[in-house]
Amino acid sequence: MTTTDNSSSRSAVVTGASSGIGQATVRALRAQSWTVFAVARRAERLESLAAESGAIAVPADVSVQADVDALVAAVSERGGADTLINCAGGARGTETWGDAIDENWEFMWQSNVMGTMRLTRALLPQLRAARGTVLNVTSTAALASYEGGSGYNAAKAAERAMTQALRLEEVENGLRVIEILPGLVQTEEFSLRRLGSQSAADDVYAGVDNPLTGEDVAEVIRYAVSAPAHVNLDEIVIRPQVQAANHKLIRNAK
Repeated sequence: MTTTDNSSSRSAVVTGASSGIGQATVRALRAQSWTVFAVARRAERLESLAAESGAIAVPADVSVQADVDALVAAVSERGGADTLINCAGGARGTETWGDAIDENWEFMWQSNVMGTMRLTRALLPQLRAARGTVLNVTSTAALASYEGGSGYNAAKAAERAMTQALRLEEVENGLRVIEILPGLVQTEEFSLRRLGSQSAADDVYAGVDNPLTGEDVAEVIRYAVSAPAHVNLDEIVIRPQVQAANHKLIRNAK
């Protein structure tokens, strides 16, 4: 399968761009000459990424409606976008449901669900006009629940359900809707922010032979959004070879 050859005319909004999969996606698309609006809360990191890659830095918190409104205005002023890649999100805590912490659940719901909803809703008119693409990065946590993950499982399952509904709602408008579901991905911050200490974060990947990187997932995203317009990769599960399922991860693989 070939990809489209007019990347220089393509434009994408990428959230979660200050680190991990989002940051790697910005770089991957810029390497193909896309116009990229890099979105995250941390302005300093975005400015550094913009200077390095040529992306357009747009600091914003997608869980805040006023920030979303300002973001959409900034994108529109620069010609709009034909692609939205929702990478912003995250997990917090590993408490069981019986010990659930409201603030952790609220963070996960706002960052994974409400933020994705708000920004997608706001950009839909220009995405429809462009007959463009929405790509949501969810997680294999949406496919199989696990102990200590109920909050994150719930948030990612909701985001998956939203994605499936959007595909049905927007197919008549020519909009592609894609879901990427990564398994174990080693990034600099995901497990650290979830678990709160570097040692606990390191334990997640201990003994794992070649976990996925943000760049691995970004390359799949780049391919999916660059495929010919009539090709819709509805959902893609991507895991490291040593992870056959959420509960089946080989450590110290030879």
